[in-house]
Amino acid sequence: MSPFPRLSAIALSVSIALVSPALAQDRAQSLADIRQELSMLYVEVQKLKTELSTTGAGSIATGSGSLTERVATIESELSRLTGQTEQLQFRIDSIVKDGTNRIGDLEFRLVELEGGDVSKLGETSTLGGGEVPAAPATAPAPAQPLTTEMAVGEKQDFEAAGAALEAGDFDQAAALYETFIETYPGGPLTAEAHFQRGEALTGKGDIKSAARSYLNAFSGAPNSDRAPDALFRLGNALGALGQTSEACATLAEVGKRFPGTPAVEDAAAARASLGCQ
Repeated sequence: MSPFPRLSAIALSVSIALVSPALAQDRAQSLADIRQELSMLYVEVQKLKTELSTTGAGSIATGSGSLTERVATIESELSRLTGQTEQLQFRIDSIVKDGTNRIGDLEFRLVELEGGDVSKLGETSTLGGGEVPAAPATAPAPAQPLTTEMAVGEKQDFEAAGAALEAGDFDQAAALYETFIETYPGGPLTAEAHFQRGEALTGKGDIKSAARSYLNAFSGAPNSDRAPDALFRLGNALGALGQTSEACATLAEVGKRFPGTPAVEDAAAARASLGCQ
């Protein structure tokens, strides 16, 4: 089950009011990006279907030796095929979970861009049907870990914005983070930049824009270490904007999605101050 439709009835439903005029201007481009992402998901599904289709060339040679040798050969082949099956199942489960989450996010973004009512979004259908697979106890290690290199000057620009924030120059910090996000979209520090921009905007009293930044931080990296704080800050900002019911529901999600994190206690305290039921 995707986390995004569940949030659409609460925090995400208020994001329409947080959309800036610039979003409307970039609507055509954003829709094109979303359609491209959907096409990529479709290609992944087709690749899986191709892998699951038999070529008709499969055969197992059991040999012509003794019964013991032939049994050993069969056992060895069975072990090999079992390993391949487990690896393929892991890949399928990973694509189903990731694809379901991404489609849920895309559904919200499409409805938002079209000016529809996101509160009427239901639960996203699992990619391929059935239930979202549970995470395996142990996952096969990837052949080669992926690394993301930062562009030249990216770290320096991020640190410059951070220095302005630490100095209490919220206007400058917000501007620098905004420039950073526009300069390095999709980079390893982009989600964190959205979060820190939310902090700067909160410092200068622009709670509405801060809520949008926290939402972007959470949506951009919903499983990161920063995600619990981003979701808590979003709920807190909604409360400050007078959207109490959405704030209470959003803050409740912190404990459901990130049990055991420090943000859970902060969210509980915020719910108490808002009088949430």
